[in-house]
Amino acid sequence: QVQLVESGGGSVQAGGSLRLSCAVSQYTASFGCMGWLRQAPGKEREAVAGIYWGGGSTYYADSVKGRFTISQDNAKNTLYLQMNSLLPEDTAMYYCAADPYGSLRACGFRPGAYVGQGIQVTVSS
Repeated sequence: QVQLVESGGGSVQAGGSLRLSCAVSQYTASFGCMGWLRQAPGKEREAVAGIYWGGGSTYYADSVKGRFTISQDNAKNTLYLQMNSLLPEDTAMYYCAADPYGSLRACGFRPGAYVGQGIQVTVSS
């Protein structure tokens, strides 16, 4: 069973930065895509960013383009999400996702994808 463990969340003021990390129990190059999802209270889960592990192509939701950066470290089997210029509307539970066959824009939504337990990010104004 693949395990994804997120870390790095917390509370920050608007304009601040956080870096989320996702430690993966399995060799990350075996996944077609990895990504970050988020879900705010009362809202549907949405894809924030995605990356193809081998090719390096990335996807970002329009709401985070220019502020968030997704990256990976194959040697450490770790996925990252650098979040800068945070806004109160970025407040949500953030989830790491991995899928051997998923698409870049929806990595983690396909049945059979792996999703972590989530970590809270709170941005105050």
